Amino acid sequence: MARNLCAHITAASVAKLAPGDVLRDNELKGFGVRRRSGAASYFLQTRIRGRLRWITIGTHGSPWSPAAARKEAMRLLAEVKNGADPGTAKMSARSAPTFAEAAERFMATHGQKLKPRTREEYQRLIDKTLVPVFGRRLLIDIETAEIDTFHARLAATPRKANFALAVLSKLMTWAEDHGLRPPVSNPCAGVKKFKERRRQRFLSPEEIRRLGDVLDTLDSAGLEPPPVTAAIRLLLLTGCRLNEVLTLQWQHVDLGRSLLHLPDSKTGPKVVYLNDHAKAVLMKLERFPDNAHVIVGSRSGGHLVNLQKPWRRIRSEAGLPEVRLHDLRHSFASVAAANGASLLLIGKLLGHSQPQTTARYAHLVNDPVREANEAIGKRIAGFMTSREE
Repeated sequence: MARNLCAHITAASVAKLAPGDVLRDNELKGFGVRRRSGAASYFLQTRIRGRLRWITIGTHGSPWSPAAARKEAMRLLAEVKNGADPGTAKMSARSAPTFAEAAERFMATHGQKLKPRTREEYQRLIDKTLVPVFGRRLLIDIETAEIDTFHARLAATPRKANFALAVLSKLMTWAEDHGLRPPVSNPCAGVKKFKERRRQRFLSPEEIRRLGDVLDTLDSAGLEPPPVTAAIRLLLLTGCRLNEVLTLQWQHVDLGRSLLHLPDSKTGPKVVYLNDHAKAVLMKLERFPDNAHVIVGSRSGGHLVNLQKPWRRIRSEAGLPEVRLHDLRHSFASVAAANGASLLLIGKLLGHSQPQTTARYAHLVNDPVREANEAIGKRIAGFMTSREE
C-alpha cells in the first residue's frame, strides 16, 4: 500500500521507498521525493500566486542526489519569492499540451495495453464526454475543483460518473509519468466517487417460461433472425457475458467435449461448460463458409453487433419490460444456487476471477440450506411424534 511519509530526505530514506510512496522533507517545506513504478523523482510543492504548484526537479541518481535536489528546491523557492513561476516556465518549455492533445497521446500509448473492448470504452468516453468539457484546456491547468464539478454534473448516472473519473485519473497519472504534469498533482485524487447500487434482477421460473414461449413462437414464425433468438438462449443457458456470446467463433466451440474455449474474456482466457440444451442451440445454427462467427450479423464476415433493439421487442412481448440482457447471466446464477450449487461452483461457472464478485449471490445459496434444514427438522419431529404415540 502506498504511504505518505515525512522525514529528512537522505539517500537511505529514498532507497527504502516502495512504489507509490511519497516522502516529504521535514526541514525544507514543499521539498519531497516520490517513487512510482521505477526510479524515485524529486519535486517541490509550493504556492505561486495563490495556486498550488508541483515542480519536478529530477530523477534520483546522477546528478540528482538528495543534497543536489535540496539545493535546487531552495533555488526554486527563491525564484518564487521574487515573483517568478518556474513550474509554468518549465512546462511551457515542453510545449504543454491541451487535454485533447494529451488524450490522443494517452490512447496511442497506454490505450494499446488495454483489451480491445476496454479501449473502445475509453475512446468513446474521451470523445463523447471528456474532450467536450476539457478539450481546449491546458493539461497542467486542470485542477481538482473543476474535476469535482464535472463529476457532480453526472450524479444522475453514478456508474458513468465514476468511470469518467477513473479514466481521467489514469490519464493524469500517465501525464505525470511522461512529464506533462508535475508529480503528485493528479487533480482527481481528492474527488470522492459516488456510491453505486448494484442492480440484481433474477428471472423467476415463471418468467423464464414466458421468455421461452416467446422465443419458440418467434422461431416458429420466423419473426426474428435465428442468431438473435439463439444468442438470447445462450446467454440464459451458459451464463456468459453478452460480448462473449456475440463474438464467439466456431473455432472456440468444442461440442464433443461440451466446452467453449474463450481466448479473451473480461477476466482473460476462460472455459465455459455447455449443458445439453446449450449444445442443442449451437447445433441448430447454420454455419457459413465466409463467416467464422457463431452469432452472425448482417455484414459479411461479421458478428451480430446490436442485440439490444430486438431484445427490447422480445422482453416486451414476454412481459419483462425492465429486464436487461445482463440479467440473464444473473438468472443463470440464481438457478444454479437454487439447485444447490456453492458460491465456489457458481464462480467457476461464471468465470469470476475474484471470490467477492460471486459473493453477491450468497443470499441465494442460503435457500437450499434452509430447505435442507427444514427437511431435517421435519424428519426429527416425525421421529419424536412416532415415539410418543
